[in-house]
Amino acid sequence: MNKKEKQKLVVIGNGMVGHQFIEYLLASDNADDYEITTFSEEPRLAYDRVHLSTYFSGSTAADLALTEQEYYRNKGVNFILDDKVVDINKSEKWIITQSGHLQSYDKLVLATGSYPFVPPVPGSDQEHCHVYRTIEDLEKIKVSGSQSKVGVVLGGGLLGLEAAYAIKGMGLETHVVEFAAKLMSVQLDDGGSKLLRDKIERLGVNVHTHKSTLEISDGKRCRYRLNFTDGSHLETDMIIFSAGIRPHDELAKKCEINLGPRGGIAIDDQCQTSEKNIYAIGECAAWEGRIFGLVAPGYQMAKVAVSQITGGQAKFKGSDMSTKLKLLGVDVASIGDSIASTPGAKIYSYSDISGDIYKSLVVSENGKTLLGAVLVGDVGDYENFLKIALNRNELPENPQEMILPGTESDGTFDDDFADTDTICYCNDVCKLVIASAVKNGATTLAEIKNQTLASTGCGGCTDVVQQLLDSELNKFGALVIKDVGQLSPDSMQELVEDLADSF
Repeated sequence: MNKKEKQKLVVIGNGMVGHQFIEYLLASDNADDYEITTFSEEPRLAYDRVHLSTYFSGSTAADLALTEQEYYRNKGVNFILDDKVVDINKSEKWIITQSGHLQSYDKLVLATGSYPFVPPVPGSDQEHCHVYRTIEDLEKIKVSGSQSKVGVVLGGGLLGLEAAYAIKGMGLETHVVEFAAKLMSVQLDDGGSKLLRDKIERLGVNVHTHKSTLEISDGKRCRYRLNFTDGSHLETDMIIFSAGIRPHDELAKKCEINLGPRGGIAIDDQCQTSEKNIYAIGECAAWEGRIFGLVAPGYQMAKVAVSQITGGQAKFKGSDMSTKLKLLGVDVASIGDSIASTPGAKIYSYSDISGDIYKSLVVSENGKTLLGAVLVGDVGDYENFLKIALNRNELPENPQEMILPGTESDGTFDDDFADTDTICYCNDVCKLVIASAVKNGATTLAEIKNQTLASTGCGGCTDVVQQLLDSELNKFGALVIKDVGQLSPDSMQELVEDLADSF
């Protein structure tokens, strides 16, 4: 009997989403039907771009790596590094790289990601002007930082504040310059943004809003001078541009694959492009004209693409853009329609200035549905509010009471998740999967991650995964031990006695 010939599947892009696509395909029942080849413009395989800022606090490229060359080799995955794909022949089904490498395909997946947008400001192409996207970018920033005293980030969004954290950590006088009237204008309402700004400024980071840069000229006190359209200026030795991202769709455009109205490679619910055998996933893709700039939607697209390619019926129907982060040491969370853009939406907010806490709920006009939320300083209710919003659970008669003092979780964990409730949205892991892993012997967060992939994406669910793990262990009668090194002698003695009694 002749051995079935494998289909050639090529993935252009080996970022987080491209790599996750490969992992999903390898885990599928049809993995042996495909010969996988992936191309990366970068000189390394996929790494954790979400936690890139930890590179400045001691993490190495190896720590951030999501895979290794040996792993791909053992799995039969071919990879080509540091070589950009420059053309696609759709009719004959082959691609060619900058170095001249030609590769045929039966199925092609575009996971080309995005690139940092640098405003067309005169002087932005100078030596100590950087973007914040890759490990190579961070290495350049480190070199500049060692030769600078003042650093400026142009952009007050998520990545901009991450970059500001990096500059601050290098000991530089740090400034954030934002074009809009507030920080994180896409995710936070006015109250949340104001508290975030206050907390960041108290940490020693200078924030400048409503500023549009006219040009970058030579400075007098520092290396450069940012000249703003309102006539003011700011001097700095180093500049990091973090003014948003743009989809890497130039290859698709060159090859006449349809784009979305505002850029990005147009895809349908099957993550298929205008070409039958070509798919697009992640930040390069535009679904119904929308580009999703978080890792979770990219992972969902990857899962859909694998399903469709292997004969499944999964569909992409959009994705929640909620997120929980720690920015410059400040806990911040945003859920759903956090800025109340829904017609008729009502806003309930609570602010504790002395405690540096701000919370707001956005509810439907009839007061029965949670549309969104903002949490700054205390994000303990994030998982609960997210679950209510996504499941469209009916709210109590007075929803504003949910954010008042005394009604929050106070750091405790109430396991009221249903078995089918999603815990990790990046990898679509529900409670039952985690509980089953514990039943099958997983006792640590690392084992849960390895067996279920929960908490291996953006990391926003890590706390609730750990709490659920502890809860499940307790159900089995296991003793959950935490922070043993911080116990007092008396507490340690009590622990030893408890352990002795348990045997």
